[in-house]
Amino acid sequence: MNILYFYQYFSTSEGAWGTRVYEFTKRWVEQGHHVTVISSIYSKSDLRSPTLISDQLIEGIHVKVINVTIDNRQSVLKRIWTFIQYAVISAWYALTLPADVVIASSGPITVGIPGLVARLRGRKLVFEARDLWPEGAVKMGLITNSTVIKLLYAFESLCYKNSHAIIGLSPGMQQNIQARFPACQVESVTNSANLDLFSHPSPPPLELKSRSYAIYFGNIGETNHSGYLLDAAAILLEQGRTDIQIIFIGEGQSKKDLTERVAKEGLTNVAFLNLMPKSALVSYIQHALVSVVPFKPIPVFDTMSPNKLFESMAAGVPIIQTTQGWIKELIDTHQVGFTVNGHDPNALADKLIFMKDNPGLTQEMGKRAQQVAEKFFNKDYLADKMLNILKVVHEN
Repeated sequence: MNILYFYQYFSTSEGAWGTRVYEFTKRWVEQGHHVTVISSIYSKSDLRSPTLISDQLIEGIHVKVINVTIDNRQSVLKRIWTFIQYAVISAWYALTLPADVVIASSGPITVGIPGLVARLRGRKLVFEARDLWPEGAVKMGLITNSTVIKLLYAFESLCYKNSHAIIGLSPGMQQNIQARFPACQVESVTNSANLDLFSHPSPPPLELKSRSYAIYFGNIGETNHSGYLLDAAAILLEQGRTDIQIIFIGEGQSKKDLTERVAKEGLTNVAFLNLMPKSALVSYIQHALVSVVPFKPIPVFDTMSPNKLFESMAAGVPIIQTTQGWIKELIDTHQVGFTVNGHDPNALADKLIFMKDNPGLTQEMGKRAQQVAEKFFNKDYLADKMLNILKVVHEN
């Protein structure tokens, strides 16, 4: 097949971002398919472009890089402008590049523009919903104008109804979309775990003692409920548990405010590290006591499919998380960690203390987590699952 993939955040494992598209398309190329990815430059990826548009061949994947930079620290208006720039330029490739199947991977929802343009050319379209957009932005209060909200939901509906298949990145997303669009074919292909990378043993980071810290890695922002971890850190200090640190690795709009709060409150058990390539991140995850995966306690986020969940499990590290949907069910079913109340930082502090004081139980959870990652979230298994969906779309 000739596959055209519109995805704005492409990154390899040398970047500090999710590698799902890289890993999936690399496998498809190895199986004899031709893949072109249309991407822009995300601040956390390893893509760079010396010109407005550059053609790059990355392990057999043809990547067209549009030199528009997206950064989570940009203002909302600036980010919207980058989305529009990408969508408009990408629409040209939707018109001109050959493809048997086109994938439009959202968010942002504006990636639906080149997807719909491809449909005008009679191409088969698969819409990949990475989150429930615009619902998440609306529930967060980022979009408040009622007219704009109606237009965005109408555009979401247009994208879904014109797709031959919709792929949600979690069972929760699949259920949400299927309930609202019962006539659409909706499948679930979660984010994946690179077992080859994250399960390969590595020495502990020089500056940290193994199993002495909880790790949070990824975007540091309001969606990710980052301040909740500082609340728990303060409680740990109040209880004299200086033997448990909380380590942040990443960037985001809230990082500056949080570092200032750490200094102001004297939270000596909190440290911030900068973005690093996945290859360097592995040792920090593997030697953590636990990986914390929090989200702002809003029901729409119960459908999320965060990379950090799968990568932590692949590294053999148990999870503490706050959502009340499919991840909670996964955690409970396989006993690979705990779900805590996102409104109550005492609950997080209590679980951190429990896990630190019960190393045998904690290590058993980590072993089970790696087994679950291998069985259900292996990147090759999920790449093949998605490819089979594309084949059915192509053949029908």
